[in-house]
Amino acid sequence: FLSGAGGAALSLPFFESLPSMAASGAKPIPRLVVFYVPIGVVRRAFFPGEAGAAIPKFSSNQVEIPVEQTVQPGIHPLELTPTLEPLAPVREHITLLTGMDRTYQHGTDVHAQCGSCFLSSAPPHTITTSAYPLDRTFDHVVADEIGGATPFRTIELSCNSHKDNLESIYFDNISWYGTGHVAPSIREPRKLYRRLFGTKEIRAYRNITDLVLEDAHSLRRNLGRSDREKFGEYFDSIRTIEQQMDRLEGMREELARVSLEEPPEAHLPRGDYIRLMCDLMVTALQAGLTRVATFMVGPERWNTPFTYEGVFDAPRSHHLMSHNQGKYSDDLIQLDRFHMELFAYLVERMASVPEADGTSLLHNTVLTYGSGLGDGATHQYSDLPIILAGRGGGSLAAGDRWIHRPEGDPLSNLWLTEARAMGLRHERFADSTELLPGVLA
Repeated sequence: FLSGAGGAALSLPFFESLPSMAASGAKPIPRLVVFYVPIGVVRRAFFPGEAGAAIPKFSSNQVEIPVEQTVQPGIHPLELTPTLEPLAPVREHITLLTGMDRTYQHGTDVHAQCGSCFLSSAPPHTITTSAYPLDRTFDHVVADEIGGATPFRTIELSCNSHKDNLESIYFDNISWYGTGHVAPSIREPRKLYRRLFGTKEIRAYRNITDLVLEDAHSLRRNLGRSDREKFGEYFDSIRTIEQQMDRLEGMREELARVSLEEPPEAHLPRGDYIRLMCDLMVTALQAGLTRVATFMVGPERWNTPFTYEGVFDAPRSHHLMSHNQGKYSDDLIQLDRFHMELFAYLVERMASVPEADGTSLLHNTVLTYGSGLGDGATHQYSDLPIILAGRGGGSLAAGDRWIHRPEGDPLSNLWLTEARAMGLRHERFADSTELLPGVLA
């Protein structure tokens, strides 16, 4: 950490030229990140072999739609469908995982359960104190083992900028300490920035990088060439984050003065907001502030619209469009691709962050893209869209491949496998049955 006038503090990444750091020779500890996308996907554009499938009809209840098996279970070359095309530059890091299921427990809303229980996967009717099959979620199980040495055991982020509170907490949180005990998500970039880096409110008038520059330049003289470059990149990223926050906050203030049909937040550029939150998360992981993070791209079943810049001309509701794929199929495919472009951005950002042993932040991370629904129209809990990235420090096999699992394979098998990749030796997680073949190195 560096400190400056007024009590401001800034954490730093690992610098191998500093004697106290180089002497440790420690291998980077794996990190865990879950990137959650709400409301499923348009299957025809996401899943290989389903391009010719019929447009599904809307069902208000959870249904199981049989998927015609056009490929045998096993490991296959990665096929970049229209929605997956943005992953082309990072395909070497990508494993597409298909065939994973969750079991729906009847009696609760399909959207609330698919999101809140995505990382829990407790067997139906085993949790007697809640209407949801919701137990301690996977991120906290991992953090129990690897999170204790960091300032923040976990961080929970949600890119839902709206404050209209249309839905309960079960629609807007995938991380839970236990049944009925939510780990509240941070949704404001400035609040997250202050939580990670700030110590006193004087920062409202002078930014952190200005306050610590004198100490920083003193330290810089003691660094080797590669670490000086890393130092400059790190401070540039912090400065860029500050500028992005200032711009978005200025835009929000201007929108608040205008009479709009939708709330001002609906008109904020969605991609800028999500990328800013990604940058903050990457910086926290880079600096060792946390090793476990969950990231919700948006809330489940929240009808308040968002502005998806470069996709639509006006704010749109993802949830409402998902109920009419016959009318909005092309729009939904564009929206799925928009989310995939943001995931590709996160993968590229993490791959660009060097670690002390010459690897990258991505190499030392288990990064998962996923949704709790296989399709937003049918609300099916089967054949969920799942993507793995990163190597978990070398514990996961290399990417550029597609693993297709047999029908009925529980999603919890993935969490159990990722736990093993993170160094945990659990024999079971939730309703898991086995480690996933071909995932571990």
